[in-house]
Amino acid sequence: MSTTTEPTDRLFGALPYLLPLVYALPLGIPFLRQFPILSIIYVPLQPLIRLYSFPFAGLIIFFILYAAVVRNSRISHFIRFNTLQAILIDIALILLSIVIQLFGFGGGSLLVETLSNVAFLGTLVACLYAMVQSILGKYAELPTISQAAYSQLPY
Repeated sequence: MSTTTEPTDRLFGALPYLLPLVYALPLGIPFLRQFPILSIIYVPLQPLIRLYSFPFAGLIIFFILYAAVVRNSRISHFIRFNTLQAILIDIALILLSIVIQLFGFGGGSLLVETLSNVAFLGTLVACLYAMVQSILGKYAELPTISQAAYSQLPY
């Protein structure tokens, strides 16, 4: 789905994808140790990473974005859709982190590290793709995530 969007809508449509990038960082630590040059991606995100270090910061940000942006019909559909997609990616990461903690309850096995790397790289690619699409003024179509977002934001 393509649309004509204002430059501010494009920017505000891309910004929410920074949150899943920050949330995926702990999953990517083993990967970033092997490829430290990729850590440069996180240099501009340091203020946001520090914000997430406060207790319940992620949960508070989630509720603020959901209540103030996603459910606010005065904000353009484009921004609300992208914000909801970023929230859904965050929820998927939370669930995956729980699964990884259950499997990794005795050390860093190959399965846990592989699952963490896949989650980190998948989040990185999905968020970068969605950010580029948003900046171009297009709706980023992410399998399953977009379908869930469209079902929650029909208008």
